[in-house]
Amino acid sequence: MGRLDRCVSVEDFRRLARRRLPKSVFEFVDGGAGQELTLRDNRAGFKRIRLLPRVLTDVSRPNLTTTLWSRTYPTPLVISPMGSCALVRPGADIAIASAATARGIPYTLSTMATTGIERMARAVQGPLWFQLYVLKDFDFNRRLVRQAEEFGYSALVVTVDLQAGGKREKDLRNGISIPLRPSLRHVIEGIAHPGWSFRLLRGGLPQFENVRGYLGDTSAGPTIAARVGHNLHAGFDWNDFRSIRDWWKGPLIVKGVLHPDDAVRLIAEGADGIWVSNHGGRQLDGAVASIDATGAVHAAVGGRAPILIDSGIRTGMDVIKAKARGAAASAIGRAALFGAVVGQAGVERVLDILLDEIATGLKLCGVPGFQQVGPDLIAPAG
Repeated sequence: MGRLDRCVSVEDFRRLARRRLPKSVFEFVDGGAGQELTLRDNRAGFKRIRLLPRVLTDVSRPNLTTTLWSRTYPTPLVISPMGSCALVRPGADIAIASAATARGIPYTLSTMATTGIERMARAVQGPLWFQLYVLKDFDFNRRLVRQAEEFGYSALVVTVDLQAGGKREKDLRNGISIPLRPSLRHVIEGIAHPGWSFRLLRGGLPQFENVRGYLGDTSAGPTIAARVGHNLHAGFDWNDFRSIRDWWKGPLIVKGVLHPDDAVRLIAEGADGIWVSNHGGRQLDGAVASIDATGAVHAAVGGRAPILIDSGIRTGMDVIKAKARGAAASAIGRAALFGAVVGQAGVERVLDILLDEIATGLKLCGVPGFQQVGPDLIAPAG
């Protein structure tokens, strides 16, 4: 059995990441905002759901395909946008994208990725989406959207839950930033993790390639969240959204929606998809868990647009539970990044674990195909 074969769950890769990464970097990836109430609730929400399987159904060939905007994807997984991945391992963005797109899984490139729009498009073959943080300079926003269109990104994801950077207390204590400003703590941690340190020095200090030169003053905040938050358009409103809708002719997905009324209005204003998300518990601490919000959002949208979900997904059964609540696809972030600690092979292993868990879960639930999972699979409360 190979080294990675001994990791049989996403949680195994999380433990591996804890061992391999400096404490401050691991806590940046693994942590959340405030007291981490929402971070914990995201997992608790999935754990509370119980299923009511059926029997005597032919499940010999489970079908994992899902359809989004008339396009059929081989799996119901999506890679969430993630910034600062190079802190985990240089080249992590491309490693994750390569592993995902080879399996037909859409990869969503973050505005705050450490790999630029053009470089990512030239590095991988497969479905690429671009995620936009709406910055104060609308001309700059438009340039990013045009660049994504020019290089063949097939969907635009507009994040709406980042009016300011969340208060991530662990990051404040640890002083994690991009560019890195090494402290004595970081030097000591680096000495204790020589492999990580060597790769970082060889790969060069990570930068936000898409917004290089735009973020400006590195003293805008002591953490990545604070520095990014300083440059966000806190006045982003419905008129601004209409402008972005006019810029982009392909599918436009709005990420960071928890309230059903917002979902309904977004569809009316031209959104093609709703991405239920609380930013992985990294923004508003105390926000409802994404899985707990999904059912109401799905009911309000009423089939007019597909629902996606992220925040807290760690197993294939979580993906099935999310589908039973109405999510046509589930997006993973931390799970993929934990795998990237050991490079592309680690990401491939994480994705294969999740896909195998989904296939096995469908069989055990007595459901031949993912698209046939519905609310009747959830056991009544009590």
